[in-house]
Amino acid sequence: MPIRVNLRHLEEKIVELDGEISPEALSLIEFPDELIQPIGNAHYKLTVERQNETLLVTGSLHQQLQCECSRCLKPFTYNVHLEPWEAIVPLAGEEPAAMDGDFVDLTPYVREDIFLAFPQRPLCEEECAGLPGAGRNAESKGDLSPDENSSRWAELNKLKF
Repeated sequence: MPIRVNLRHLEEKIVELDGEISPEALSLIEFPDELIQPIGNAHYKLTVERQNETLLVTGSLHQQLQCECSRCLKPFTYNVHLEPWEAIVPLAGEEPAAMDGDFVDLTPYVREDIFLAFPQRPLCEEECAGLPGAGRNAESKGDLSPDENSSRWAELNKLKF
């Protein structure tokens, strides 16, 4: 069920919305990154105020994610916590908000900011070293023979141009 607010209620007062929205309603299920999956519903607590031809939406958004570390593939949970959160929803102009009668749909604005808060490269720990036994440099892979008196740059300096 989308997050909707009635414009008629906003004529009289500020409206407060408190609830949950499913990952399906936020289109989080189709997220293309297999390392990140939502766990349960997103929680929201919003205050909506009308300001001429826009709505000012403030509050907080929370979504828990099941992630796999992009270095070691260890599963861990990640919490998206947007507080304070705000959005300006246009009611007129070039890109007005989707309306159904007197109701304005706030779901696209919530979805966008939750998506933007997802980790780009999920890490179980900041200092994660990756898979055990996997070398991080060329010498450990055997690409270069280690020589204590030379470096990679010394090999390049031998080239004559």
